[in-house]
Amino acid sequence: MSSAATREAQAHATLRNLQNKKPVPEIDFTIHTMDDGTTASTLERYSKDVQAPAVAIPTNDMFYSKEFPDRPDIAFLKNHFYREGRISEEQAIFILQKGTELLKKEPNLLEVDAPITVCGDIHGQYYDLMKLFEVGGNPADTRYLFLGDYVDRGYFSIECVLYLWSLKIWYPDTLFLLRGNHECRHLTDYFTFKTECKHKYSERVYDACMESFCTLPLAAVMNKQFLCIHGGLSPELNTLDDLRQINRFREPPTHGLMCDLLWADPLEEFGQEKTSEFFVHNHVRGCSYFFSYHAACAFLEKNNLLSIIRAHEAQDAGYRMYRKTKATGFPSVMTIFSAPNYLDVYNNKAAVLKYENNVMNIRQFNATPHPYWLPNFMDVFTWSLPFVGEKITDMLLAILNTCSKEELAEDDMNLSLTGAMEVDSTPVSSGSSQTSIVSSGVDGPQDTVMTEVLPGDREANKNRIRQKILAIGRISRVFAVLRNESESISELKDLMGTTKLPYGYLASGAEGLRRRIHSFEDAKRSDMENERLPPTKEEKTKEDKDKIMRAIDEATHTPQSELDEVEAMKVAGVL
Repeated sequence: MSSAATREAQAHATLRNLQNKKPVPEIDFTIHTMDDGTTASTLERYSKDVQAPAVAIPTNDMFYSKEFPDRPDIAFLKNHFYREGRISEEQAIFILQKGTELLKKEPNLLEVDAPITVCGDIHGQYYDLMKLFEVGGNPADTRYLFLGDYVDRGYFSIECVLYLWSLKIWYPDTLFLLRGNHECRHLTDYFTFKTECKHKYSERVYDACMESFCTLPLAAVMNKQFLCIHGGLSPELNTLDDLRQINRFREPPTHGLMCDLLWADPLEEFGQEKTSEFFVHNHVRGCSYFFSYHAACAFLEKNNLLSIIRAHEAQDAGYRMYRKTKATGFPSVMTIFSAPNYLDVYNNKAAVLKYENNVMNIRQFNATPHPYWLPNFMDVFTWSLPFVGEKITDMLLAILNTCSKEELAEDDMNLSLTGAMEVDSTPVSSGSSQTSIVSSGVDGPQDTVMTEVLPGDREANKNRIRQKILAIGRISRVFAVLRNESESISELKDLMGTTKLPYGYLASGAEGLRRRIHSFEDAKRSDMENERLPPTKEEKTKEDKDKIMRAIDEATHTPQSELDEVEAMKVAGVL
């Protein structure tokens, strides 16, 4: 049959197939059939108990209060943030700037009256903050004092800040906010808050937060009886007037009175010290001091106060009462912590302190379920890259492995033709050792010239194929390790609530860390490194350079035999 007749027959067959084409089956995409045969509507939420996320940015009509147009609608914001909604950048800046104006007018040392509810660290746990207001009372008719640390570690820090600052706008005389050690550029850059602001909003919103944090008061005297601060006492703190003299409108320094107010802790053996010193260097925090029972008693007696109320330290029960003073029989120091199940690992209770009619009550509460975020606000595509890379190399390896080692070792003609002959469309010269094979195509005869390769070249080609398969195998193992390590690193960062892991934490991995955490004390011990003042960028750069130089020095002095042994182990897949 001629080529023209063949083409005409093919055209007729194609036309018949098109005319007799079966109709596309109609699929109802509004109904999804499960593996067990049950059906579910794709137009409705499968879990009706959970509100749908708020995906739209609110308009100004929705954002501002109808009653007071110069204030945000806090009822709307509460629900909007609960549904993971975001507001516009301009709306966020409005809240922060308005709150900053109010905070700036307040003194370093607030004087607040009872009845009042005192709250400890929040650490970006917005859903637990909503529970706190249920336990502590409606902010509209309850006086509140927060002791700082609103951000970092938790993944809803910006929601906590925007909601608390909105409450401050509404209730400037009954809701009070103090500064914690995390309300600064250094820690928010090291931990999660800066990343969160840039992911959910912009660096402009982050800068507005930092500017506002520098206006937060540092301490409060409650009911003329209690000194309320975030951290603890300082060798430089003698009277309450010392607090009034501080320049608070700046980044906290790494030493001095302002640093100690934010970073100091009571000694672990508080009240049972084996030293007569009032202050000891705080090796846990890497800055500031531990203060002793005698230091606390001396300060309280000198300033005619009853007790020191502070936050700053996670507590299993949500609070801790320290040794009572001999003069009053009242606890010299009290610690309040208001972030339940801190980092989703500590499994601790949270607490708030309610003081009314000279009666102090501690109210505890447990954690509230919250939406899940990938570590450090990673997107799903970035998170999945190690998995995708592993699967692609697996597929490539499977394709190459269609030729087994035995087949590669065979020296038959089929292997020679597939593995060791090149297709060349150049004309054949009379003096060459090429074999010309003429094939008949649709449009007439075509010359396909195949070059016969000598036995030595054939063996070299087979070796090249073997090496390629081995190389792909090694890449596949690399991606498998990368995927496993990436998963471990992501889980570790999620558990630790930080963007950077402390040195040595990869040794045991996320599973190893989980196995070690059986109690609150285990969690606290594992998280000890993140309680320290992080190194500055300059210190970190110097430390990294020193490590590189040490590694180069070690490599320079490593015997070649050891290097060859390591390389052999890598090739064998042992490493």
